[in-house]
Amino acid sequence: MKKILLLTILFTIVSQGWAQKHSVGLIASNNTKAFKGYNLLYPHEQPNVYLLDNCGRIVQTWTDTIDSRPGNTVYLLEDGSIIKTKRSAKVTGNPIWSGGGGGTVEKRDWNNTLLWTFTLNDSFNRLHHDVEPMPNGNILMISWEKKTKAQAISKGRNPAYLGNNEIWPDKIIEVKPLGADKFNIVWEWHLWDHVIQNFDSTKPNYGNPKDFPGKVDLNYANLSSAKNWAFLNAISYNYGYDQIVVSSPSFDEIWVIDHSTTSAEAATSNGGFGKKGGDLLYRWGNPAAYGTGTIADKKLFFPHDIHWMGKNWGEKDFGKLMVFNNRAGSNYSTVNIFQPTFDTYMWQYQKNNGKYLPNTYSWTYKRPDSTSMFSSGLSSVQRLANGNTLICSAQQGYTFEITPTEEIVWEYITPLKLGARVSQGDTTLNVADNNTFRVARYASDFSAFTGKDLSPKGFIELNPDTFFCEISASISSFRETESLKVFPNPTTKLFMIPIVAYSEQKVEIFNNIGQAMKFSFKTKSNNYLEIDIENFSKGIYSIVLNGHFLQTIVKE
Repeated sequence: MKKILLLTILFTIVSQGWAQKHSVGLIASNNTKAFKGYNLLYPHEQPNVYLLDNCGRIVQTWTDTIDSRPGNTVYLLEDGSIIKTKRSAKVTGNPIWSGGGGGTVEKRDWNNTLLWTFTLNDSFNRLHHDVEPMPNGNILMISWEKKTKAQAISKGRNPAYLGNNEIWPDKIIEVKPLGADKFNIVWEWHLWDHVIQNFDSTKPNYGNPKDFPGKVDLNYANLSSAKNWAFLNAISYNYGYDQIVVSSPSFDEIWVIDHSTTSAEAATSNGGFGKKGGDLLYRWGNPAAYGTGTIADKKLFFPHDIHWMGKNWGEKDFGKLMVFNNRAGSNYSTVNIFQPTFDTYMWQYQKNNGKYLPNTYSWTYKRPDSTSMFSSGLSSVQRLANGNTLICSAQQGYTFEITPTEEIVWEYITPLKLGARVSQGDTTLNVADNNTFRVARYASDFSAFTGKDLSPKGFIELNPDTFFCEISASISSFRETESLKVFPNPTTKLFMIPIVAYSEQKVEIFNNIGQAMKFSFKTKSNNYLEIDIENFSKGIYSIVLNGHFLQTIVKE
């Protein structure tokens, strides 16, 4: 009876939490299966970086001025500092502006002291979307660089595709921080140096894109209103290969670039380990972008968050690539893993019939309730050390964790509406109200946390359910150690209890304050009892079989 009483108390608290109809913050957590760690998020339309425990409680905040906004990513380093991107909230009048625009990169310590700052945001350049901290302390950054109509036409851009009289190809710079605000650009790569076109035969870069897969078709992705043409949105560095991967949603591709080149070599088609200079070593997702294959060969659809799963020799999943496939369907997204076929002797990626391998993904995840994971842009995916996968469907502000068997064991909804905190129970959030570019989980034993105060410091949401996580964890832990015997659970009317002999069974049901409930039951084929609880109120009930606690049942 002590066990029943304890569980009754717990269930009462859980029922109160459920009665609040959890709409934001922590939605569910199975602490026995979720990967233990802390979650870093940097939601749109507000200035702060948050580190949350798996209960959704704030353990650390890096604040910023009220007029600051994400630009768009943040990374936690091993020493407890962060690399964050930012921009001004005001974008009116900016010479270069489009979705994902940034401008400034900062390094701040655990106590939010500014250690270093770098800004690239002028009439001809603007940082955007993502950066990549490197092992040597340098930082890879993506930037637009504006080209005029005359410059674009001189390269063979079709004037019909210059509705805005300019185009912004991407460049990548590797920045070495010096002091508080000094820097050296130690390496750079420009997409503009690696374009091919078959529109204007008088230009020196004229050719058939099919014959030059290492170059990018200047007239592909030809929306006349799209100045931010290739629109690179993610960057990841492979230490073992010394290669960079980026994703282009407008090309529906990912591209691999040889970082072993010098900057001078990166401007040509010679040099580096791959002997191709700055030409693409590999591209995947849409062979039609380089004149090969048909729509049936397309595998990526407006991809985000491309990254190497393992970045160094010997690491688990080294060489595999993971991506959030935003527009895999008209109303759903997928996450995918694929492994390029890389010949380390020849130092080149393999093709078959002109198309880069593999032919398809090695792993795909799509929610069974498909629309629950759909974001037309943004988003992230992370394979955790225990084999679980953390997925952020950004435009829903929805992050969840699945096990290798695809069981959902953790769910969180960013509790902000256009940057303003909302209350637990609020159901007014619409698509893109709580955009969350990415969410990353760092293991509990990550070195950044050594000696740090990780005690809970409140919640992002207002009026939080402060008991929900602990009680949910207690219930999930209990259920993991007990055999589940009743079904279906939850139920709206009936549930079954497997039995051996009907005459020997005594069933009792108690509500959350310990009162015995009246119910009816009958035998089904001498194998199980059918219990009718249609007249019960919604809530959680304790089932006792032959004087022993059996399980709880949820009446919906």
